[in-house]
Amino acid sequence: MKLTTAALGLCVTTVVLAGCGGGGSGSSSGGGGEVVDGGTFTMSLASDPGNLDPQMGAGSGLFATTQFGYDALLSVNAKGEIESGLATTWSAEGTKVELTLGDGITCSDGTAFTPSAAADNVNFVADPANQSPLLGTFLPAGAKATGDDAAGTVSITLTTPAPFVLNGLASLPMVCPGGLDDRKSLAQATNGTGPYELTDAKPGESYTFKIREGYTWGPNGASTDVKGMPDTVVLKITENETTAANLLLSGELNAAQIVGPDAKRLEGAGLFTAKTPALVGEQWYNQAAGRPTADPKVRIALTRALDLGELQKVLTSGTGGPATTLAAVEPTTCPGDSVSGSVPSYDADAAGTLLDEAGWTLGEDGTRTKDGKPLELVLLYQASSGTGGAAATELAVQQWKKVGVKVTAKSQNETTLTGTIFSGGDWDVSWVSLNVNAPDQLVPFLSGAKAPDGTNFAGIDNADYQAGLAEASKTQGVEGCDAWLAAESALLKSADVVPFANNIVRTFGAGAEFTTPGNLVPTSIRMMAK
Repeated sequence: MKLTTAALGLCVTTVVLAGCGGGGSGSSSGGGGEVVDGGTFTMSLASDPGNLDPQMGAGSGLFATTQFGYDALLSVNAKGEIESGLATTWSAEGTKVELTLGDGITCSDGTAFTPSAAADNVNFVADPANQSPLLGTFLPAGAKATGDDAAGTVSITLTTPAPFVLNGLASLPMVCPGGLDDRKSLAQATNGTGPYELTDAKPGESYTFKIREGYTWGPNGASTDVKGMPDTVVLKITENETTAANLLLSGELNAAQIVGPDAKRLEGAGLFTAKTPALVGEQWYNQAAGRPTADPKVRIALTRALDLGELQKVLTSGTGGPATTLAAVEPTTCPGDSVSGSVPSYDADAAGTLLDEAGWTLGEDGTRTKDGKPLELVLLYQASSGTGGAAATELAVQQWKKVGVKVTAKSQNETTLTGTIFSGGDWDVSWVSLNVNAPDQLVPFLSGAKAPDGTNFAGIDNADYQAGLAEASKTQGVEGCDAWLAAESALLKSADVVPFANNIVRTFGAGAEFTTPGNLVPTSIRMMAK
């Protein structure tokens, strides 16, 4: 399974953020005023989404763009409850999922969206030959679907029970038959049932959508026949956060996600703010053969060399807190704490001892070598993490230097970074936050086929995690959460992944209000009088 460049999970934003199927909201503040009809809603994207096929990537730019043109079978509200999407009734028992589609659903090209089309979508993603990174993330491996157009129903058969299969379906975009027949046509166009249709694509610059009249099948019955919905949506590529903040204040943008220090002046200006808790600091090690970080002693040493509490403060500019779980987006299905007591603790002396044991000897010049090769590593971090991200990586590089490790930090935009880690490119450590609301959605990123043939980009192979998965998967729903959290802890103890910072991710609005359970929900946009 060769992945596309944007195949990094899960509604990525500056951090990687999920909750794509949501119809509810995180908390919000500011705003208020008179709702006005029509107009143009302009939102900033931190990076270009690339290929717009919604089932062939999972980067933030892609999700933020394609959710305007595509719907999922279900949605999830702010309380974590499953609600309608294209399907109006649903059930999941054992290995059987049954859904009934609503009446009158149409595609942007005018054709009807049928149960057979829904089944074709499920079967496309489920076929490993089609290389969809959503397989195993939002759809269990081995799933098979059939559609009964006369009865209006879709039946999905699983190989084994999946605890949160309905949550996954709430994030799985449905493509219309014309797009399924011609996948190449989706590269710079949309062919879905969503509330908007893409009318103009200027890669690297902007994407323009127009509203669809008669749309009534959105999350929990949302429609476009609501006062305040914009007639036009423009997604503007703005990689620099300060520029995006300035455009918000000048009224040239209606929405932008700001995580760095510019957020303070936007809050001071009284702008509307939609808030979503998220994991914003998460460290991964490249375990590919030949990489120093394939050695667990090296990974644990590198982790113990870092003062993660201090890194968290620097990364979040003092506004965040420690990480608690790997599935952090609210409403999370398994709240709790898999992190405390599991991540190797800060101890620079212990880190040096572990590196000695791994054969990396400290020389008189203060650097470590093994068999004549210096311990030199590449750290990748996202350019959109702002000044806090740059300062935190600088601090990490300094702390690693103190134990004799030379690390070069490289800032890359989302598209470049995801391309690097999923193609088996040159990296040893990466700061990429995978944010989901159900722990099973992380399984393909934490186990299974390794990059470039799979979504397990770090090459993790943890037997204790695999055993924990087997135990957790025996139980449907939240009753298995203790087992899921225990499985996560096994990963953290081996420093396979190191979560170290949570924060409230804020999307600011000027002249508009909206909800953001993960990404901004298109049907929640309301234009406000200035």
